[in-house]
Amino acid sequence: MADSFATSKSALVDLAQQRMRTAIPDNDWSIRQKLALTCRILFDAGHDSGLAGQITARAEQPGTYWTQRLGLGFDEVTEDNLLLVDEDLNVLAGEGMANPANRFHSWVYRARPDVNCIIHTHPLHISGLSMLETPLVVSHMDLCPLYDDCAFLEKWPGIPVGNEEGELISAALGDKRALLLAHHGQLVATASVEESCTLAVLFERAARLQLLASASGRIQEIPELLAQEAHDWTSTPKRSQANFAYYARRALRAGHGDALTTPLTSTSTSTTSTTNSPKDGPR
Repeated sequence: MADSFATSKSALVDLAQQRMRTAIPDNDWSIRQKLALTCRILFDAGHDSGLAGQITARAEQPGTYWTQRLGLGFDEVTEDNLLLVDEDLNVLAGEGMANPANRFHSWVYRARPDVNCIIHTHPLHISGLSMLETPLVVSHMDLCPLYDDCAFLEKWPGIPVGNEEGELISAALGDKRALLLAHHGQLVATASVEESCTLAVLFERAARLQLLASASGRIQEIPELLAQEAHDWTSTPKRSQANFAYYARRALRAGHGDALTTPLTSTSTSTTSTTNSPKDGPR
């Protein structure tokens, strides 16, 4: 017989969060493996725009991070062809060069010690929305992880390869997890690769929904308190791990197994760890 039908909503939320913390196990994917999988996941999700866009994650050595090699598309990135660079984009491990636009990532990492992974891409619907010089509107339950968590840079500063653009972009992001850049694209900056990947996938869906809804009429606002409740409910590490694990399984089934060169463990396709492994490179 059920004994929770009189339980309050807040208590049920707490119970569900507690169960997720134990029911969803961590795994031992390395940072490089998660970055390579993220590149493939985002490629399949429509974030590909030729060689545009950068995906980075902090390495263990302060002032360094992993990123893809300039000249490779997201569908060509593997855990073995990633580069380890410093804040000046000098290559410390790997072959080739980083995208010069990675410079603003260095600015964001300096401004936000809580950020461990940055994704910047130019997907179709986000790029279309950016051309309207209008902020992202969150008015659907599924999009609430972005509610009051997406800043807006309304003026295009030009190519983001200088320190001026790095200073402007990092300031516009502020303490948010996401940023819509007018006439440009999107930026997601969070505490983990899993969280950034999940939010980037959602960001493109949000832009698509906004374009579809606004073409039909005026988008109606959702109640602030309920939206914030939904934001907090969906913005937990375990949810990001579960989402990422699903996206990774889907990418591997779709033929992106070449992104990984290290054999997976039995837990690697269920959820992910936020801890660097010894495979991540120089210490």
